[in-house]
Amino acid sequence: MFDAPIVLFLVGGALLVGGAELLVRGASRLAVAVGISPLVVGLTVVAFGTSAPELAVTVGSSFAGESDVAIGNVVGSNIFNVLFILGVAALIRPLRVAQQLVRLDVPLMIGASVVTLVLATDGRIGRLDGALLAAAIVVYTVFLIRKSRGESATVTLEYEEAFAAPSRRHPAVDVVSMLAGLGMLVVGARWLVQAAVDTAVALGVSELVIGLTIVAVGTSLPEVATSVLATVRGERDIAVGNVVGSNIFNLLAVLGFGSLVSIDGLAVSDGALSFDMLVMLAVAVATLPIFFTGHTIARWEGAVFLAYYAGYTGYVVLDAAAHPASWALGVAMLWFVLPLTVVTIVVSLARALRAR
Repeated sequence: MFDAPIVLFLVGGALLVGGAELLVRGASRLAVAVGISPLVVGLTVVAFGTSAPELAVTVGSSFAGESDVAIGNVVGSNIFNVLFILGVAALIRPLRVAQQLVRLDVPLMIGASVVTLVLATDGRIGRLDGALLAAAIVVYTVFLIRKSRGESATVTLEYEEAFAAPSRRHPAVDVVSMLAGLGMLVVGARWLVQAAVDTAVALGVSELVIGLTIVAVGTSLPEVATSVLATVRGERDIAVGNVVGSNIFNLLAVLGFGSLVSIDGLAVSDGALSFDMLVMLAVAVATLPIFFTGHTIARWEGAVFLAYYAGYTGYVVLDAAAHPASWALGVAMLWFVLPLTVVTIVVSLARALRAR
């Protein structure tokens, strides 16, 4: 139907974003209508719904045998979510969270990153690995629902203001909205993956690079909209919870179901295993202050996160072009910048705990 990959990509991306919006809105209204608390809706339906594009693209890539696009999409999205989205949100308004679940979710996100890295060490996330990850997302969801009952009144009120708006529409309209959103996600994912593969071939770069950059950013647009808008409104728990919850969903559900639908699982390239997945883990560790102090990111830390994302993207692009500077930039990030950041975070946490 379309000849130019750029047109196919833009239309596919628009369908993904629009489909996620329809799916989230319809599902949220139905959930509230049947008596599910707005807090649970925000922690599950909204956070997971914004990751629907990643799920659609990864499953579609798995069916098409494009493992690099599938892996790159998840890893790149997780890096983008923390460094770019939380970085921008912190620049708008310094982030502090009262939500206990966010603090618990951060070590879970780090743990999921470690487990994913370990499962990928043999060069493949197989179907058995996928079953393990998929089972973990079920356990995680039950954990969220049970723990949400003990959340503070302040946090509960914040979620009620965001998600408890009564719907005057007939429930059938919300069902149609969900179905339309799912349809748009399926078609959009198919077109986006095809455009990504065609672009990689045309530019002479790997599909992993396209997945880590263009596809990852495109599928993360719902998270951008949700978190930035929540920050502007002062709903900082929602802004942070959406990013952390989406990252956990990406690792457990998206990779889990993506590897389950593929006969041989998802192949993990040496480049992704030796660099990109390590960066993803380091980025997850960088959010540890939430776990100990309830403090997420100050404005200056948001600026650092954005600078890190620019440096990471610069490395990926330079490496794809076989530029001599890519090696030096990669070594600097992997062996100096990221370790120094982790040490700084550990020292600041130790001081905060000692001050208590």
